[in-house]
Parts: sequence; structure tokens; C-alpha cells
Amino acid sequence: MSNLRVRFAPSPTGHLHIGGARTALFNFLLARKERGTFVLRIEDTDVERSTQGYVDAILDAMAWLGLDYDEGPFYQSRRSELYKNKVKELLVSGHAYRCYCRPEELEAKRNAAIQKGGKPRYDGRCRDRSDQPENSPYVVRFKTPREGYTEFLDKIKGPISVANEELDDLIIQRTDGTPTYNFVVVVDDAEMRINLIIRGDDHINNTPRQIPIYKALGYQIPEFAHVPMILGADKKRLSKRHGATSVMAYKEMGYLPEAMINYLVRLGWSFGDQEIFSLEELVDKFNLENVGKSAGVFNPEKLLWLNEHYIKTADTERLAGLITPLLTDKGIDVSKGPALDAVVKTLQDRAKTLVDLANSATFYYQAPQNYDSNAVTKFLTEDKKAILELMILQINRFDVLTSHHVEQLFGHIIDETGLKMGKIGPAVRVALVGTAQSPSLYDVIAVLGKEETLQRLQNAVDRLFS
Repeated sequence: MSNLRVRFAPSPTGHLHIGGARTALFNFLLARKERGTFVLRIEDTDVERSTQGYVDAILDAMAWLGLDYDEGPFYQSRRSELYKNKVKELLVSGHAYRCYCRPEELEAKRNAAIQKGGKPRYDGRCRDRSDQPENSPYVVRFKTPREGYTEFLDKIKGPISVANEELDDLIIQRTDGTPTYNFVVVVDDAEMRINLIIRGDDHINNTPRQIPIYKALGYQIPEFAHVPMILGADKKRLSKRHGATSVMAYKEMGYLPEAMINYLVRLGWSFGDQEIFSLEELVDKFNLENVGKSAGVFNPEKLLWLNEHYIKTADTERLAGLITPLLTDKGIDVSKGPALDAVVKTLQDRAKTLVDLANSATFYYQAPQNYDSNAVTKFLTEDKKAILELMILQINRFDVLTSHHVEQLFGHIIDETGLKMGKIGPAVRVALVGTAQSPSLYDVIAVLGKEETLQRLQNAVDRLFS
């Protein structure tokens, strides 16, 4: 067992975003590759925006993707006593101080600094004051070193150095006693023994602020790897205007989890020219060295292509189970009709999503109520009535209809009429499904079975040639 410990720490203020899912995936893959530990922590200290519903949504999304964790979920909201003790520790050691500056004072100072062309940062007024005004509200600030540099070697971005004079004294506890993000994330990662932090590079500016806190509390500093952001096609940060950004929205649209996993890992990581990966291959081949330094661009067409591939190669019984609820929502009882796995087998080569697959399967369970007028005009001319009636006659000679029997059936009709399949097949297809589009006619008839095929052909004769 490796001593590698990584974590995924989402905030339950929304659904699991594509970018968050990729971060979770990278942590998961590396933990499995190194036989380390993958920790899940829920950062729910934003009381106003965090909800149990979003927690459940995040857990559901991770379960759907198959990203199982080894420890957790841990909740920051249940660790407040730990944070308070660590704030006291910093106050006692002189690494933190109480700041009594009123919000309006701070705002005036920020505006003045901006007008002078400077950075809007705290000027340290309370940094060395010794008096403590009674009954005055205060925040607790971390006493950031003012000289030297904070440096670290990012495993993706490379060496990073920031002058400490560029950093201000970070608030680590608000006036109501609640801790702030940059403080609690240090405490949690250290107390949970996280030794490699893989996160989005929108956090890279937080790292120089957090490292001095590690040092002040006597914690070992972990390694860092900041993953580039995901952008839309317009090279702007991925948002709803680019389409769905929630992982579970793609589940609802009929995507398979393995397609999403495969797509996300390739969105910023590569292994030669290989495009298709099983989860086992990803665990074996994934590394941080092959994660790119530049932002990935989300391409919905590529994701759809991958999904189509995985549907084509998926187990038919599994696909049948996945589309059963979709068909039930349409009012279709799949127990009253052909075996759904047999239906899926005829359709999966054509489907791009599970929704496509469910929509395509509908005609097997619902006989045509209406017929496509263009298809009728083109293929069901008056002379085709005799073809359908002959078809009915021939079918009645068979006890069952397998694909082999259907081939024999059409052979008899071709011999008897002298017509080619191109003149017979389209008319039969429209009669059976209502349109000129369907899977192989042999397969359709074999799956529908003798009785349903006869009934549909007779209905077409009665309704279209009366």
C-alpha cells in the first residue's frame, strides 16, 4: 500500500461540474495507480449556499461515474471546534492577530489604493497593535511574512515563486467566528495527511497564501498539482452558454459513464494517439507528467462520438436495463412485447445516446397509429396491396419467424412476384413501423414475431387500401 493520499473536496453549492468531475477523476486514477488513498471531503462551510440536496447530487454523480473513495465523506461543517482551536494556536504563537478595522474603513482604504494605482490590500494597521477594544467586533488575520518569497514546485505548472510583499494578511476567521476557506483547507488537508493536492488552477493563487499557514502550524507542506481549466469553444471559461456543465445532466441526456470518464481524462491528458481507454487502462497508464499545461477545450461532438462508440460495444442486457425507465416514462410496458435485449441488439449500432436508443425502440411496442405520408405516397402505391396480402399469406405458413425464416419468406415472395427486394422491402417496412426508416427488416420482423407482424400488416391493408 502506497502512502500517497489525495482528496477531492467539492463545495455543495451546486451540482458536480464537468471541471470538478475531471479533478475527482485525476485524483481517483492516481490513487488507484499508486494504491494510495482517495479521500472525499465536503466543503460545506458556506451555510447560505450549501444544501443537502447538492451534497446528494455530488455523491450521486461520483457513484454514477464509478469514482469510489476510500475515506469520507468528511464534512467541514462538523469540524468547527478543530478550526477554532487552530485559530487560537496561531493567536498564541503570534502568527495571527485580531483586526478591529470596520468594513467601511477597509473599503475606503481599498478605493484609495486603487485610485493611486496600487493593489487593494489590507495595510496591516492592526498587525502590531496591543490594545483590544472591549465589545468591538473583529476578524482574525494571519500574519503573512513581509519579506522573502513563497516558492513551490507545481507537478504540472513547474516552479512558482511569489514575493511575500505581494500578499496581504489573510482573514482566517470572520467576525461571527466562522473560519475562511484558505484557512480550513490547510487544516483539513494537513489533519487528513493529504500529501498531494490535485486541484484546478483557479486555486493556484491561493497556494502561496496557504503555504505560510502550513509552516506556522508546524504542518508538513504537501505537493501541489494544478490542473488547467476547461474552456468552451470560444476559449472562455466553460459555462451554461456552452451547453450542459453538470455531470448528471449528461446522464439525463443518455450518456454512459464510461464515455464521460474517457472524455474527461482526455480533456487535458494524453497517452500517445490513443483515444479509447478502459478504466483498467487508465489506472495503469495515467500520470501527471502527461497532463497538459494549457486549458482544455470542451468539444461536445467528441463526447457524443465516444458515447456512440460505447453504446455500440455495450452489453445488450445492460443497455436494456438502462433504457427501461425511459420507456416507462413514455407509458410503455416492456413486459408486453418483444424481449428488450433483442430490441436493443437491432438498434444499438445506430444510437448515439440512450435517449436515442429508447426513442428508436418505441415502434416495437407501439403499432403505427399514423403513417408517414411521404413514405406512403412513395412506397405504398395501390399495386403494393397485393404484396402485403401475399406477405400475410406466406407468414401464416410458418410456426415462428426467426431471421432465417424471414429470409426464406422474402425469397418465396421474390420468386412468386418476380420483383426485387428494393420494390418489396420499403412497402413492408412502412406497413410495419409507419416510416421508411428502421433497422434491418429481417431483424424487425423476427423481433416483432409472427402474430404482431401479421396484425400490423393487416392493419396497414385495412387502413391504407380501404
